[in-house]
Amino acid sequence: MLSRMSVVHLARGAAIGVVETIPGVSGGTMALVVGIYERLIAQGAHLVGAARALLPGAAGGDVTPREELRRLDRGLLVPVALGMVLAVLAASQVLPGLIEDHPVGARAVFLGMVAASVVVPLRITGRLRGLREWALVVVAFAATFAVSGLPPVVGDGRPPMLLVGLAAAVAVCALVLPGFSGSFLLLVFGLYEPTLRAVRDLDLAYIAVFGLGAVVGLVSFVSALTWLLEHHRRTLMVIMTGVLLGALRALWPWQDDARGVLAPDPGWWWMLLPAAAGAALVLTIMAVERRVGGPRPQRGSHSGRPEPRGTSTVRYSPGVALIVTWSVTPW
Repeated sequence: MLSRMSVVHLARGAAIGVVETIPGVSGGTMALVVGIYERLIAQGAHLVGAARALLPGAAGGDVTPREELRRLDRGLLVPVALGMVLAVLAASQVLPGLIEDHPVGARAVFLGMVAASVVVPLRITGRLRGLREWALVVVAFAATFAVSGLPPVVGDGRPPMLLVGLAAAVAVCALVLPGFSGSFLLLVFGLYEPTLRAVRDLDLAYIAVFGLGAVVGLVSFVSALTWLLEHHRRTLMVIMTGVLLGALRALWPWQDDARGVLAPDPGWWWMLLPAAAGAALVLTIMAVERRVGGPRPQRGSHSGRPEPRGTSTVRYSPGVALIVTWSVTPW
């Protein structure tokens, strides 16, 4: 029988899982709102340390994978992971049908959510400085705008597995960035609905490839991205601003099946309501996050306090811990 605290962690995991299925909202933000942000960071550090220790050439480290795994708080991770999985399964039963039946309204909601998410990098960078930063925003905007306008790769009705794995690896990197959503990137790649359908239909091959891609991205890409956040954080946030703005192209409510932009229909102004609702939801979650979390010291600050050992690879978001937990949880 589940203890009271296990039920609480199960509910926390469910809240994070629901948010992870919605483009424009970061699971890390919800983890902070429900009060387990720092604990997931610590758990993610042990999971990442164990995974990296298994790589060729990683011998000689101070801690073995078995020792890292012994440090895990299973009383936290197991119910959180279970809650996430159950929430994703439940969302996958509802969201695909809603998107297929109401594509314009669904995209309007997502458009409002992602547009509001632009506040995250702007809150970190403040005003853009000089021609270089403006140029970075323009280049990132143009590149993302072009990519998000490409027709979806469907083939025989199922995305290529190589694309699924690559998208999962990139989505893991997105989870490390403040305010970035892995579901949002899947939507840009045209894999949001196929991934939800795969979960809904328990397509084990698709889920396995997605999980493998997530682990590969975690081990191979996240460390490099974290280094960039440590040494070039402002530049990365400036680029992220352009990426978010450019990706709004993929969320334009009126599109054809090949992602071609269409003119708004006569009742276009009704779509302002779901867009405003999506933006209000994101801004509300951000406000709660700031109130609950308060200011957090950034890496490289001059506080004089050393970084806790083992937290360097997951300093910025518990998304790494969440995706690893999900990936290693048996279906």
